[in-house]
Formats: sequence, structure tokens, C-alpha cells
Amino acid sequence: MGSWLQLLLGMAVAPGMAFLGWRLFLATTVHVEDGEAVLVEWFGRRVMTLTEPGAHWLPRRILPWMRVQHVSLRRDFLRLENVHVTDVEGTTVMVDLWIDHRVVDAAKATYSVERLDEALRSLVAHAATALLGRRTFWEILASRSDLGERLRADIAADTERWGVCIEHAFVQKVSLLPEVTSRILESLSARLGRVQAEILEQGRIEVAALEARTGVEVAALVAEAKGQYPAAVGRAMSELGKSPEILSAYNELHRLSVLRPHRATAFVGFGPHEMSAIEAAMIPARAEPADG
Repeated sequence: MGSWLQLLLGMAVAPGMAFLGWRLFLATTVHVEDGEAVLVEWFGRRVMTLTEPGAHWLPRRILPWMRVQHVSLRRDFLRLENVHVTDVEGTTVMVDLWIDHRVVDAAKATYSVERLDEALRSLVAHAATALLGRRTFWEILASRSDLGERLRADIAADTERWGVCIEHAFVQKVSLLPEVTSRILESLSARLGRVQAEILEQGRIEVAALEARTGVEVAALVAEAKGQYPAAVGRAMSELGKSPEILSAYNELHRLSVLRPHRATAFVGFGPHEMSAIEAAMIPARAEPADG
């Protein structure tokens, strides 16, 4: 019985010693992960900063007045939604901001500012209000990339004192209040209507001018054509004058063509020494005999 008890005790002692050794190792070492820094404090005063990844032997860590703090050095982001900004024209603009940042000095980030995340939010909101408040809504909408770079430059000095590096700053979204949007849409509609009316009026003026120029050109062409007709007739009559018989026949035909039997009575056939056509027209009509 005693041998079995000694065997069990021997089997329990080995794992217990290994466990105690492992706990002692953890209690006297500091483990630094990749992308972080560890601040070692002695009675509340920082005595060292560990940045190399791996296990660091620190026997004094077992003492109760020594404390370690793990600070992430990885890239992080901060997003601010619906930041209200009043532009230079008095319009309330809502913007979303995106800030990429990382801690470059763990000691400053821990001891220079309290609640780093809240401080960054307050700083970015204040800088955005000051920067965007000097511009109109349309300028903010058209130059968001440039404004993001300006915002990063404006807050870089303050964040450097906190041991934080701002890598990128973006103005992600620009919007207006619903009532402001309605007023702007109404204004745009009125402007479009005015521009449309101006275009239509300009079109009517241009059409009238084109019609006037066309009328002048047509009148000039008609006048030129009318002027060419008598000249052509004169040339034709000159050619007919070379043949007296043809000219006489043409004149006779022309004289007969102008007669209108249904409108007038013509007297034709009198000789040069006989009664003329006008004298014949003056002869009174013979009265018709009465019946019975």
C-alpha cells in the first residue's frame, strides 16, 4: 500500500512542478505581440518600453508594484458620421469623415492624452467644422479629396504631440437636411426653367432672323428673274423683227389672245380709212320692235 501511495505522489509531483514552473515563467516574463508595444511601470513611473516581438525576461514583474500596459501599434480607423457643418452661405451640411491613424509613440499616446479615441473625435470634428465652414456646399462636394488632405494636415501637429500619426483622411459623404434639399431642388428647377425659356427665346429669334435673311435672298432672286424676263422678251422680239411676216402674225395672235368675249365687245375688221373700233362702239343699239 505504501509503495502505491509513493508512486501516485511521484506521478502527481512531476506535473505539479511543471505547472508551477510554467506559471513562474509567465509571471516573470513579458510577451510582446507583433504590432504592439508594452509599457513597463515601476511604482507608476515608466521605466522601459518593449517593442520587439517575443518573450522578454523580467523577474521584477512578479512584484505587485510593477505593472505592464499593452499598446497597439497597428493601423486603426476612426469614423465620424453626420458631422453638422454650416458652410459660408449658412447652409447646414452633413458630412461623414474617415480617419486612418496609428500609434507611433506608445508612451505619448498613453500618458499625453486621456481617452485617445474621444480626443481624436473631438479634434477631427472641430477641424472639419473650421475647414468646411469657409467653403460653399458645392465647393465641398466638388473637392472632397483635397479637403481630406487639408484636414489631415490641419490635425497632424496636434496628433503628433499625442504620439499618433494620421495617414489618411477622407470626406466620405456630403448631404443636406431634407428641407434644405427641397429648397435646392426647387431653385435648380427654377434655374432650369429660366435657361429653357432663354434657349427657346434665342431659338425663336434665330429662326426669325433666318426667315428674314431667306426672304431677302428670295426677293433678290425673284427681282433678278423678273428683270431677266423683259430682257428675254426683248431679245425674242428682236429676233422676230428679222422676219416681218412672223412678227405680224405674232402681234395679231397676241391682240386676239387678250380679248375676253365674256367681258367686252370687240370690233374687228374695219379698214384704216373706215369707221374705227371706238366709233363703232359708240353706235347706239337698235331698239327691238314691240310685239303685236
